[in-house]
Order: sequence, then C-alpha cells, then structure tokens
Amino acid sequence: MSEVRHGELTIGCHLSIAGGFAQMGRTALGIGANTFAFFTRSPRGGRAKTPEASDVSELLGILAENRFGRLVAHAPYTMNLCSAKGRTVEFAREAMAQDLQLMEGLPGNYYNFHPGSHVGQGVDEGIRLICEGLDEVLVRGQRTTVLLETMAGKGSEVGSRFEELARIIEGTREGDLLGVCLDTCHLSDAGYDIAGDLDAVLDEFDRTIGLDRLRALHVNDSKNPLGSHKDRHERIGQGTLGLSTFEAVVTNPRLRALPMILETPNELDGYAREISLLRGLAREDGNN
Repeated sequence: MSEVRHGELTIGCHLSIAGGFAQMGRTALGIGANTFAFFTRSPRGGRAKTPEASDVSELLGILAENRFGRLVAHAPYTMNLCSAKGRTVEFAREAMAQDLQLMEGLPGNYYNFHPGSHVGQGVDEGIRLICEGLDEVLVRGQRTTVLLETMAGKGSEVGSRFEELARIIEGTREGDLLGVCLDTCHLSDAGYDIAGDLDAVLDEFDRTIGLDRLRALHVNDSKNPLGSHKDRHERIGQGTLGLSTFEAVVTNPRLRALPMILETPNELDGYAREISLLRGLAREDGNN
C-alpha cells in the first residue's frame, strides 16, 4: 500500500462506488491518493442508492486517520438544469436535491456538476434556468459546497467562459454555497492558454470570479489543440498540454493546495503512476 505523507499534494482520481464507500477509501490509499471523486449515481443517470450508515462511518474513519483532503463527488452527465425539455430539468433538480442530501452524510466535501447545455435556447436563458434550478435545491446551512465545472464549449454548453460562471454565481440566491472546479483539458479546449501562460489565466479568473471561489481541479491533458471545443481527455504529459503544464499546475502557489482529481483515460495502475508522477514534480520544486 502506498503511503500518503502529510503536506503532499491532495490528489486522486475517479473511483467506482460499486463496492461501497469504505472500499473507495481503501482503494484510494492503495494507489497513493488522499482524495478521490465518485459519481453519486450512474454517470448516465438513474436512481441513487442509499448507503449503509456503517459503510459511510467506516469511510469517515479512513479519511480522518489518513488526513484526506476534501472529496469531489460528481453529478451524472445526463443532469441538465437548462434543458429545453421540462422532464429533463425536473430530473436534474430532483437528482441534485437527492445527491446533496446524500452528501450531508459526508459533511464538508464538494459536489461538482456540469452547468448544462441550453440546446438552442441561448446562453441567457440557459443561465436563467440554471440559477432557477439552484435556487430550488440549495439550502442555506448545507455543509456541501456545489462546484460549477469549467466546460470546453462543445455544442451549446454553458460555462466555457468565466463570465458565464460568474453570472450563475451572482444570479443564485444562495451563491455563497457555490464554487468552481477548473478542468485543465476543458480550459485549454475552451481557448484559455494554460500551457502558454497559466498565471495570466488565473489572473483573469480572479478578476472575473475571484480565486476564493476556486475549490478544486480536474487534472487532464487534452487530445486537441487550444480552442478546439472538443473535450477529449488524454493521459498526463501525452497530450497537447504537455508535462510542463502540469508541473506548472502542481507547483503554482494558487493551485497546489486544492484537491486535484485525475480524469485521464486510465485504469487504477495508470492513476497510481500519474499520482506518483505529479507528486514527484511538486517535490522537485521543493514544495514537499
């Protein structure tokens, strides 16, 4: 079993919930992770299973004993708060409300979702519907921060521009419960040149949204060039972003304390290698 040392990067990957919550914690430890992501239900939708209280309690023990960082749960891909179809919007609101209730059993963690696709209704209407849905499901006093993920701009996706995310946060009644998850692949595919000047992109984020809203990272290389709007992930260092971009990410003082989730095309052994690689890059800079 790989040892996670205190003070290292908070990094992990998506894990399967099929074996239960405690099993995810044990799997994370086995690959050298000290955080992880999981889908609250099938990525394609469907019903969420109510976890056993003993299973959740065992996971909480693992997290505390091994000094895990915050977990980053992920909503299903089919959840679209700004669909043109009423039933799709209704499902999105129902699913998010149920998922946030589940997350209260894992207090203080994150729930990440794709803002949605307006499917021809226009960005303004998409943002209005997203805010309306969030107003319905967010509850003052909840212990889960909901993260808007930066998108690649594929099709009619909302959230590929920082300005759109800022409008959602500002337009939501309980906006204090919202944060942002930056996806490195999505950022580049959306036209933000993190490979060329990461700090300039972070400066723009700070001006538009505020770095206090930045709570997590999805760490992915991209199969496509800057501004392609394609959203196809690649393994770290094997895509158009290159290893130097990820060295800049893990050593950047504005990013290195955030939970980092790998979503690269890998199995567990591949994730273990990438976690080790990124930890090594951080140590070489003298930060660990």
